[in-house]
Amino acid sequence: MSVHNEAKQGEVAESILIAGDPLRAKYIAENYLTEIVCYNEVRNMLGYTGLYKGKRLSVQGSGMGMPSMTIYAHELINEYNAKQIMRIGTCGSFQPDVKIRDLILAQGASTDSAMNKQVFGSADFAPLANFELLKNASNLAQESNMNVHVGNILSSDIFYADIAPIEYYKKWIAHGILAVEMETAALYTLGAKFGVDTLSVLTVSDNLVTGEHASPEEREKSFDQMMKLALELA
Repeated sequence: MSVHNEAKQGEVAESILIAGDPLRAKYIAENYLTEIVCYNEVRNMLGYTGLYKGKRLSVQGSGMGMPSMTIYAHELINEYNAKQIMRIGTCGSFQPDVKIRDLILAQGASTDSAMNKQVFGSADFAPLANFELLKNASNLAQESNMNVHVGNILSSDIFYADIAPIEYYKKWIAHGILAVEMETAALYTLGAKFGVDTLSVLTVSDNLVTGEHASPEEREKSFDQMMKLALELA
């Protein structure tokens, strides 16, 4: 048991899918896993362990933002011996050719957060995905005829900016950043620190350049595609 997780030792698998929305973790457990056990309900940040095609794995909610991701990923690694953590979530596209419903595999995660500055001072640490997970995910997505993009994303601390979002994001767009979300840089930094394999598999739910938004039906279909890819990798 940890500060934010009531799971007993042995109840959490070494391979974990982590979602910002705990109800997404619940959905995955109930629709894709067998022999599921709910190991955490603290703060309603639901966590489950079950079997997928005979493989034991866990799904866990993390909440929104890098501080919340850091809390849950840190405890899963250090208290429950996680060896592989894959984030499954949504993002807003920065590029016209990265369309809603497309998948993004985050090769690296730039950030406007000061979290890593507190560790590295004036130096910049570059948080990266595990190469084997990234390569396998890319191959599997292409074999499954999924629209997938691989590259750098932005993990931002800002959701409601004081200026128009497109103005705030112009510098990131100009440097080829594919999309924005709020957790990956923290996850990849912890993976590097503790030697854990990490990867973010993201569904584009909005395009901040074109103004397109996915409908509820489109989001559901795309989310299932993302979940299946992550489950097959795990």
